[in-house]
Amino acid sequence: MHRFEDLKIWQKAMDITESCYKATENFPIEEKYGLTSQLRRSAISIPSNIAEGAGRNTNGEFKQFLGIANGSSFELLTQLYLSKRLNLITENNVRPIINEVIEVTKMNYSLQKSIQKS
Repeated sequence: MHRFEDLKIWQKAMDITESCYKATENFPIEEKYGLTSQLRRSAISIPSNIAEGAGRNTNGEFKQFLGIANGSSFELLTQLYLSKRLNLITENNVRPIINEVIEVTKMNYSLQKSIQKS
């Protein structure tokens, strides 16, 4: 079992989630139950799965939840790209979030590899 609060990947994923909530504040009201909701849910899924995996009993279980978090990262990237294509968010506002998601994805792969070796 790991203290998820101490994991840099979890901290960065929480930052991403916060950024996504702020970025979607001004999305059109008609997107409240569409893209806004979906984007926020995939964002919060990343740190949630990291935390859940960290609380599991085995490294294999932790690695499985990291895989789920990674899937959520790619889902989030798709939704961010779509938001940009639909002009719901500017390139200047979305690019830093995209870069952070890519960084967390790389961290996730590294963490999974390190767990596999232990």
